[in-house]
Amino acid sequence: MSEYFGTDGFRGEAGVALTADHAYRVGRFIGRYLVTRRKGERPRVVVGKDTRLSSYMFEYALVAGIVASGADAYMMHVTTTPSVAFITRTDKFDCGIMISASHNAYTDNGIKLLNGQGEKEDGELIARLEDYLGGKPEGAEKGELPFAKGDEIGRIVDYTSGRNRYIGYLISLGMYSFRGIKVGLDCANGASWYIAKSVFEALGATTYVINDRPDGTNINENAGSTHIEGLCKFVKENKLDIGFAFDGDADRCLAVDEQGRVLTGDHILLACALYMKERGKLLSNTVVTTVMSNLGLYKALDAAEIGYEKTAVGDKYVYEAMRARGSRLGGEQSGHIIFSKYATTGDGILTSLKLMEVMIAKKTTAGKLYELMQVYPQTLINVPVAEKKAVQEDARVQRAVKEAEQKLGENGRVLVRESGTEPLVRVMVEAASEKECKRLAEKIATAVRAAEKGTRKE
Repeated sequence: MSEYFGTDGFRGEAGVALTADHAYRVGRFIGRYLVTRRKGERPRVVVGKDTRLSSYMFEYALVAGIVASGADAYMMHVTTTPSVAFITRTDKFDCGIMISASHNAYTDNGIKLLNGQGEKEDGELIARLEDYLGGKPEGAEKGELPFAKGDEIGRIVDYTSGRNRYIGYLISLGMYSFRGIKVGLDCANGASWYIAKSVFEALGATTYVINDRPDGTNINENAGSTHIEGLCKFVKENKLDIGFAFDGDADRCLAVDEQGRVLTGDHILLACALYMKERGKLLSNTVVTTVMSNLGLYKALDAAEIGYEKTAVGDKYVYEAMRARGSRLGGEQSGHIIFSKYATTGDGILTSLKLMEVMIAKKTTAGKLYELMQVYPQTLINVPVAEKKAVQEDARVQRAVKEAEQKLGENGRVLVRESGTEPLVRVMVEAASEKECKRLAEKIATAVRAAEKGTRKE
């Protein structure tokens, strides 16, 4: 089990679990790791950040570490995670780094590492970096990391041009004019605050933007894809055709139809899968989902004779399965949607453009796309715990899960899993009725809380 890096990078409370010293040491290690493997060629690392107050502190600490080890650091400044992935891949950087805690509150932050293909970093580099941060001798690669000196010291390069070229890339993917369509954008006071509006206006949409005034502390605060109720109200009040909500680093997107109903990632996957299959573009005739997707999605895919695969939660796992299978479409209910022809990570703005394409090409409305899928009531309860694994293995929890599964049969399902980024166990229940959903979910959550108390006493 990794001590620092989870399913989506190194994440925690800024100044507590993740400090400026951590960021500096990550930069030092990444720079040195790349220098030793480039054998004389100066490595290049591109760095982006979201709008959190601490992102600026971490950016400079990280970059100082990179150049002190002899690699060049290219700064994209405030930008989205998918833009860093895009630039890392297209501009042939050795590594990409995004400073963000995604949908978390501003008090948290994180460091996401991307390999030269713009994919979430894994394997040897993470293992060695974990050792180095943990103070293990082998992690320091035979002692303290040497400092670069003289002309070996790395350079810092302003690379806002990379962000601008990413905007141009998104605009180039717009197959139709958005003229005459009223679109609401909720930028979560995060990394998309400038980019999303620029793209939609360039494609001709009449845009109405909310939560695009970041001040360092308001990222995701009652805004964006995790607090979409504000956009639902905004779309209805302004009689908009559709709305899109992004999260802090804009790798997620959820939509809102003209009636204020939420199109989850599952709705978006289904609408795009049906459209792609009609056009012969759904390679492998398979959609990759996670275990959190709604039962209604699977029933709709079955009816359309489209296959699906389920992975663990995390767009990293979705992408790995897509790459192995050769699938073009995959994602999560939370709004991480991956179109592998165009991106290696979830990309919220790209997702919004692809859903607009479906709506315009099919001459339909967001409401009609919402109605493609019957949503099974789903209750999700997050229970704070200290020992995630021990709690899940507790006999009380396993008994409660088994009883719920027997009660539901084929008309629902139960999922109890640990969060990869927070000290939580997530209890999810789907059932034919909302009342049954809530009752069974609370029963399991009660067992989890009891198990947590028992673990603490031990």
